[in-house]
Amino acid sequence: MLRFVLTAAALYLGWVVGYEQGLGPDNALDRTLSVHIATTAAALLRGLGFAAHVSALAPSTVSLAGHPAVFVGDPCNGLVLYALFMGFVLAFPGPIRHKLWFMPLGVLAVYSLNVFRVAVLALNHAYWYHTVEFNHHYTFTFVAYGCIFGLWMIWVRRLAGNAGATFSTALQHA
Repeated sequence: MLRFVLTAAALYLGWVVGYEQGLGPDNALDRTLSVHIATTAAALLRGLGFAAHVSALAPSTVSLAGHPAVFVGDPCNGLVLYALFMGFVLAFPGPIRHKLWFMPLGVLAVYSLNVFRVAVLALNHAYWYHTVEFNHHYTFTFVAYGCIFGLWMIWVRRLAGNAGATFSTALQHA
C-alpha cells in the first residue's frame, strides 16, 4: 500500500509539473481536445437526426438549429480525468501487459462518455434549459467519476492479479 501511495504521489507531482511546464502554457493540447470533443458530439447529434454543427469561428461550441448550446471549455475536456484514470492504473501493481491495453481502452471509454455528455448537455440546453447547470455540475460529474471508479474496480478485482487481492486484504485489515 505504501508503494501505491508513493507512486501515486510521484505521478501526481509529475502531472502537475508536466502540465504547468509543458502541456498547459500554450493550451494547444487542451484546445485541440476541446475542439475534437465538440466536433465529435455534433457529429453524434447529426447522426441521431439533430441539426447540430460546430462553426469555424467557435470550434469548441456545439450549436443546435443554429443556436449555441454547449461550449466545451478546457476544464471540461476530460484531460484531467484521463490522467487521473491512468495514474491510478500505473500506480496500482499489476501486469504491464494488462496495463498496456487497459489504459488506452479506459481513456477511450472516458472520452466517449465525455462526448456523450456534451451531446446530452446540448439537447438539455435546447429542450430543458433550466436543468443544464445542475446536470453539468452534478449529474455528469457523478456519472463520470462513477464510471472511472468502476474501471478502477475492474482493474483491481480482475486484471491486477494477486496485487488486487493483496491490496483488498490490506484495506480490510486497516
